[in-house]
Amino acid sequence: MRRVVLSLLVAALGVTSGCAYSVNGTPVSAGVLDIEPPFSSGSPDPTSESDSPDANAADEYCGLLSWKDLPYEVRDKSAAPTDTGYDPQFDQSCKWQTSVDSLDVGVTLRFRSGRPITLEQTNGEFVVEDRKVTYFDRTTDTSVQPSCVLVMDYAGGGVGIIVIDGSARYGGICEQGKKIAEVLLAKEPAG
Repeated sequence: MRRVVLSLLVAALGVTSGCAYSVNGTPVSAGVLDIEPPFSSGSPDPTSESDSPDANAADEYCGLLSWKDLPYEVRDKSAAPTDTGYDPQFDQSCKWQTSVDSLDVGVTLRFRSGRPITLEQTNGEFVVEDRKVTYFDRTTDTSVQPSCVLVMDYAGGGVGIIVIDGSARYGGICEQGKKIAEVLLAKEPAG
């Protein structure tokens, strides 16, 4: 009888430990879903037309991605981005943010017309539909939330993508960014 009970306990322990998952990072308060973007693109030309955002272009860029394109569970997949226009250094900025347990996860996009966006530091690249996407994987950097920062030339300018996800529920963070790049390229407006 003891062997049967002991066997059942060992089996139950094996099942429950097999269902566990690890969570990276630390909880953050609402509204903090962002890291200092490690983007660079030279100093802006003060007379450049790209320094004055075009509202129609701004709406166009933010409308290219939706909750339906993201792996996160939200009540309303047709909801607008969580925030737009929050980074004045870019022609358009958009954020999709939600909570998983006590962690904020999501995606931020930054668009710039007329010139590319580059990364100050990189540790990889891949090609999506003949377009080079450079990235900086920060999943093990303890000074920021687990994230992946990606950039590519886009619509005659550039786009910066930051995926922040310490939940470890939705696959690799840079793989999430690669899928977002695929969605954006499939919907790329003429530049």
